[in-house]
Amino acid sequence: MGTLAAIPGRVRFPGRYFIQNLVERRTLLAELVRRDFEKRFVGSAAGWVWGVIHPLVLLLSWTFVFDWCLRVRLGPGEVTQNYTLFLFCGFLPWLLLQDTVQRSATSLVENATLITKTVFPSEIVPLSVFLSSLIHHSIGVALAVAAIAVWSNHFGPMVLTLPVYTAVVGLLAVGLGWIVAALHVYLRDTAQVLVVVLTLWFWTTPIFIPEEQYPAQLRFLIQANPMAYIVRGYREALLSYRLPDPQGLAVAAAYGVGAFLLGGLFFRRLKRGFADVL
Repeated sequence: MGTLAAIPGRVRFPGRYFIQNLVERRTLLAELVRRDFEKRFVGSAAGWVWGVIHPLVLLLSWTFVFDWCLRVRLGPGEVTQNYTLFLFCGFLPWLLLQDTVQRSATSLVENATLITKTVFPSEIVPLSVFLSSLIHHSIGVALAVAAIAVWSNHFGPMVLTLPVYTAVVGLLAVGLGWIVAALHVYLRDTAQVLVVVLTLWFWTTPIFIPEEQYPAQLRFLIQANPMAYIVRGYREALLSYRLPDPQGLAVAAAYGVGAFLLGGLFFRRLKRGFADVL
């Protein structure tokens, strides 16, 4: 490491630096997570209960629209014939990614005082955003498991594989969160561009639309989309007795690890000028 540090222009791998700071600042990380979670419900009488109400209302409204009104049915090859559960289980990992990346984009600007006035490991801010979002995600997953048990009378052991896919979403979300957070410090249009990118990404992910209904000439978008494999994995873990697809999981994990490493390097490079710009 000393040799690498002495070579001009070389960037050291941020993993050791990040882990060391995470261990030393674990209390700070926990405080950031707590503050971010409570900030969503500040001034609210119901508090964290809204974290249960929101996904519950979403689930009930989708049931009314798609099952009762439109009577949407899926193909025979899908993991379930209940479109609402199919949609809800696929939407859970996407919501975790979207919430983390979107809120990470502005997280450094919102915490500018901490970054400029104190010795502060700014890389833990997007991580705290993910952990806070993970709390809401866990509530949604618990609600999905309960709904599946009641409506489909199904509770399979494959649900134990779900944390693996959640970890992959975490790697992908934190890595992308580092990139957009660092960019937004210098380019304040980043958050607006991100909304457009995420909208396009959402509709090329088979959440509302089953994979076989995409035009054949656009199937390559699904094959190149890591969230397509994760959405499929969530549905299989929650709604079926199928073992995880090792190839799909490997592709998604490769994207996740790649985004995490690239995001760490990118953030580490741009971090040097944060105090001057914020």
